[in-house]
Amino acid sequence: MRVAIIGGGAAGFFSAISAKTNHSNAEVVLFEKTDKLLAKVRISGGGRCNVTHACHGARKLASNYPRGERFLRKAFEQFAVKDTVDWFAQRNVDLKTELDGRMFPTTDDSRSVITALMDEAEQLKIQVRLKCAVIGIERSGDRFQVSLSNDCVELYDRVIVTTGGSPKPETYSWLKALGHTIVPPAPSLFTFNMPADPIRELMGVVVPARVRIIGTDVESKGPLLITHWGMSGPAILRASAWGARVLQERGYNFSVQINWLAGMSEDHARQFLTEHADEFDRKQIGNANPFTLPKRFWSFILNKAGVSSESIWSQIPKKDKNRMIDLLTNDRYEVRGKTTFKEEFVTAGGISLEEVSPFTMQSTVVPELYFAGEVLDIDGITGGFNFQAAWTTGHIAGLLKN
Repeated sequence: MRVAIIGGGAAGFFSAISAKTNHSNAEVVLFEKTDKLLAKVRISGGGRCNVTHACHGARKLASNYPRGERFLRKAFEQFAVKDTVDWFAQRNVDLKTELDGRMFPTTDDSRSVITALMDEAEQLKIQVRLKCAVIGIERSGDRFQVSLSNDCVELYDRVIVTTGGSPKPETYSWLKALGHTIVPPAPSLFTFNMPADPIRELMGVVVPARVRIIGTDVESKGPLLITHWGMSGPAILRASAWGARVLQERGYNFSVQINWLAGMSEDHARQFLTEHADEFDRKQIGNANPFTLPKRFWSFILNKAGVSSESIWSQIPKKDKNRMIDLLTNDRYEVRGKTTFKEEFVTAGGISLEEVSPFTMQSTVVPELYFAGEVLDIDGITGGFNFQAAWTTGHIAGLLKN
């Protein structure tokens, strides 16, 4: 049996390894159109590789995927976080869990992950062909004709497509030609641009926040990073994932409501100030920050509220206090555009999940054709979830079950 794996990323390698491990007599060939393997693995997480997330239970894990939750719930019952951790541990790559649940190799170096995958592929004698693009596949009897960029056509018994996501619809044309439905692509993880907004002067400041996209039901919580172009950080990236479709429809022009007290209500904030008044009533407001916000950010909020940092807390008029509380719990900003990072780029859209079995990853349109990774209409929030989907779908696809 000959098996073609199309795409040399995380899902591609895991599919190839799974296929060869479970079908030792098979000839497994992995095609990569560029000269770089595992490119996203290499640079993700700042070069550390956020392998997965410490989230257990198929239902709970699947809830972190804006697209593909029900599909992945079934897949995660076969291969999930513990399986990923065990797989890498068996190959001398131990993972550690950070406070926010993200899991990285203890080496803090993505090369550990890459070495494990490439060594395993080499040991299993998986053929890897670089700079060799697949430009089309066609069913020919009970086999597949795989057309390559070097004008060659090769025959394979099984094909696993792991080409990743793409923002360009035409990228999927060769899969559409096979009869598959393509869900239009949309960027999923991106930052919010706020041209000319004064908050950009706080570049580098991180505040725990709750973010709501006004006019939608999209809401997220977590650290928010202020950047020189606007806002980023987990809170923003999660909101961008859950709002990927609606924000695309709005042309990335929308309003956000931000609670800078990690979701504390306006009434709770007012009560908090009353209960702790004795601690700071006689102090200058600029030096007495009851909410322990970053100093630069606190000064920014005071300035925005029109309150002098030299004012004494007990002497501040009620209307000024109300204005401050309103800004802290109900601040608003206009977003005009987005920024995506090539190395972290995630795409919603791809092969419709209605045409793929979650138990086998096999196409229901073309027998013995399988899919894994981001080429499917699956995307997770930031934090290692997209890699976990790649490991899971890759492992299952490689089983080559009917």
